[in-house]
Amino acid sequence: MNKTNSLDPNRKVEDKEIELSIRPKGLSEFIGQQKLKDQLDIFIRAAKSRGEPLDHILFYGPPGLGKTTLAMLLSGEMGSNIKITSGPALTRAGDLASILTSLKKGDFLFIDEIHRLNKIVEETLYSAMEDYALDIVLGKGPSARSVRLKLQKFTIVGATTRIGLISSPMRDRFGMVQQIDFYEEQNLKDIVERTALVLGVEIESTAAREIAKRSRGTPRIANRLLKRVRDYAQVAGDGKINWRESKDALEKLGVDELGLSDADRRYLDVVKNQYGGGPVGVENIAAALTEDVETITDVYEPFLMKKGLVKRTPRGRVTS
Repeated sequence: MNKTNSLDPNRKVEDKEIELSIRPKGLSEFIGQQKLKDQLDIFIRAAKSRGEPLDHILFYGPPGLGKTTLAMLLSGEMGSNIKITSGPALTRAGDLASILTSLKKGDFLFIDEIHRLNKIVEETLYSAMEDYALDIVLGKGPSARSVRLKLQKFTIVGATTRIGLISSPMRDRFGMVQQIDFYEEQNLKDIVERTALVLGVEIESTAAREIAKRSRGTPRIANRLLKRVRDYAQVAGDGKINWRESKDALEKLGVDELGLSDADRRYLDVVKNQYGGGPVGVENIAAALTEDVETITDVYEPFLMKKGLVKRTPRGRVTS
């Protein structure tokens, strides 16, 4: 069994398949993030009563917490269609123009990893978000002229794991900026049990809690671990997941009771033993682990800091 991939919160092919099959049908079915759900419910009802589209929304937080799912639920609650793209996919202003001109009134455009938008594309988006218009330059040189295309009123939902990389002009154009935080253990247990029901897997309550406890506060990881524990139960038992089988399977995956993986333990070992507990720069940690800096900052550190095991200081990382 792979000891690291199961705890990577970034989406994989198997995650897409799971999410499509278990995605809630409405906002009321979305488990967890109650405060955020209450706020979104108010915004939806207010927009509906005015007969207007929702204001632009920016979701930020670690990967795997449900930003895409929330965007799809919002479009469903508003009775609108949604188109999904990502920052790296929009390489030219023409790509963006093609999508925006195809949107109908009230439609949603979800842009994942919006912090990775090309600068020219981002600037093109400003007038589209603010004035619902698209400025296009036709021709070249002295004969070039600017044409303004009116757009239907639409809603952009942006998602990012690194809100600090989004420019102020872009961030200010979102009417709502909402943080999505790690989930409570009880919410994750409910998610595991719901996913097991959808997948046709029998699971004891204690087993669901064991998986939830080791899921790093992330639904995507909880669902991925459930699939791996299901495999173990089918081979080692009768297919029904009990507490002992879930514990054995998770230990074989290298996931301890805090939800730490082998990679997390190597990270802590580097800071504690090679650098005496820090401070140490993230570049040095990445080099020691043969990982890129973005993986360290986006995948490893958010959970380690949430658990109070690591702190970021002006001089570098230190262990608590």
